[in-house]
Amino acid sequence: MASRPVHFIWMLDCSGSMGVNGKIGELNFAIREAIPEMQQAAQSNPAASLLVRAITFASGASWHVSEPTPVDRFSWEDVHIYGGTDMGAAFKLAAGALQTPPMPQRALPPVLALASDGQPTDDWRAGLRAIDATPWGKRAVRVAVAIGDDADKSMLKEFLGNPELEPLQAKNPRQLAAAIRWMSTAVVKDASTPKVDDGAKPATPLDVPSMTKGEDDIW
Repeated sequence: MASRPVHFIWMLDCSGSMGVNGKIGELNFAIREAIPEMQQAAQSNPAASLLVRAITFASGASWHVSEPTPVDRFSWEDVHIYGGTDMGAAFKLAAGALQTPPMPQRALPPVLALASDGQPTDDWRAGLRAIDATPWGKRAVRVAVAIGDDADKSMLKEFLGNPELEPLQAKNPRQLAAAIRWMSTAVVKDASTPKVDDGAKPATPLDVPSMTKGEDDIW
């Protein structure tokens, strides 16, 4: 049986505040270190083919990895800070990728993985409506991590689109690494497992990692 594609899209905050206390460097490190585990998670389900790309947002938004890349060939180039927090622009870019085409009809639900340490500075709700207006946006598995105490957790919860879901909270590098690892593995395993009823239903809550405080709470 031919494998069905699972599109995984990182949406990463590269605003100026991500430069404080080395957050952007820790985010780059966490994603790079999670790639081998992401590859293993994908290999465990040959019925699905994991394709990865990434969007960055700050003053505007752009594709950091524009082509859907098979995870076994995926590598990470560091992202860098460049301004504000135009999250709505990132949502609109993602919405364009969630249309059919370019998304194939036989794909499995995509994964939208959002990481942010602040509050959006543009019309993020218009961007979120653009995602919700696409068939694949409604079906997407959505996860989010709030980096530090200043992240707009109520907005991230609204992005998740499910009252039973909460964004992860990362207050230090160790917690960020754990969140990124979970988003790269448990979420991939869930999204890449064909469901008996593959209809357009919102994602159900997953078992999230325990993000307990540690001695190095610095953000």
